[in-house]
Amino acid sequence: MVIETDRLILREMTEKDFDALYTVLADSDIMEHYSYSFDEDRIRGWIRKNIERYKVFGFGLWAVVLKETGEMIGDCGLTMQIINGQIKPEIGYHIRKDCQRRGYASEAAKAVRDWTFINTPINIIYSYMKHTNVASYRTAIAYGCQLVDEFEDDGNENTKVYAISRDEWKKLKKYGGYYD
Repeated sequence: MVIETDRLILREMTEKDFDALYTVLADSDIMEHYSYSFDEDRIRGWIRKNIERYKVFGFGLWAVVLKETGEMIGDCGLTMQIINGQIKPEIGYHIRKDCQRRGYASEAAKAVRDWTFINTPINIIYSYMKHTNVASYRTAIAYGCQLVDEFEDDGNENTKVYAISRDEWKKLKKYGGYYD
């Protein structure tokens, strides 16, 4: 599986991506909204879990690679997540700190959104995050989502849920509009 955008390639992760992924997931600033920190074992597990997702679902979090350099700068993809007590398809993204604020997360998420609606029967895609994760919900809005729910998670923190439906996506495609 390979998805290409103007500046990025999204491809399946491999064990060889450990060092690049460690730079992203072990960064406490990037992962400040997670309830746990990432050490080497968790990152190896993250890669293994996504390799398993590719086999089971045909999708998962994919490596985000700069076309220009071939360098992996993060991950973005579709996973099944428990959101407010229900299993839902979610686009997630993590981009290396020095590559943030350049539109890479939005570009990757738009590509995953398009891939999902073209290649799966999924009719609604979600992204959810803690209410304090402004960058994450701005990315969700940029790929076409709207706020659809808020709830308190197990840690009593407010969680925001954004979503875009297949019909909303078709309207975006029909009129060539994207939320940038």
